[in-house]
Amino acid sequence: METQRLYIRPFKETDWQDLYEYLSDEKVVHYEPYSPQTKEECQKIAIKRANSTEFWAVCLKSEDKLIGNIYLAEKEQQNWEIGYVFNRSYQKQGYASEAVKAVVKETFAKDGHRISAYCNPENTDSWKLLERIGFQKEAHLRKNVYFNKDQAGQPLWQDTFIYAQLAAEHK
Repeated sequence: METQRLYIRPFKETDWQDLYEYLSDEKVVHYEPYSPQTKEECQKIAIKRANSTEFWAVCLKSEDKLIGNIYLAEKEQQNWEIGYVFNRSYQKQGYASEAVKAVVKETFAKDGHRISAYCNPENTDSWKLLERIGFQKEAHLRKNVYFNKDQAGQPLWQDTFIYAQLAAEHK
């Protein structure tokens, strides 16, 4: 896929260095279900993603650089789930919106019916992006998931917003 400023392609094993640049950033992965990644972990992640149809590399045309990734997986009956993570150096410049819009458009063009996204309510940049591109908030799940535990081993529960867009609503 290609947009004005980006191209979105399958991952390559050689993408690990650009992946490391943002997946090692604590602020970037703060709302993700994993902690900052090491170089070795990013090498393994790049190999895994290169062999997956669910992860897409988002690259800046002008620099030929991987600046983020999109997760897109069909769940059931033409229902898809989307997620995204972008390098902090390239955030707040419209790249994520541009890339997500392109993937959403392509998914609906290929017979997708519904695309949903899950995000932490504290991740305002994420849910505002979803709203800007036409997703609607469908639910606020309270303390439904945890990714970490406190020092006593107790789960650190967090809330989740569920957003979705239907093909019939897509412009």
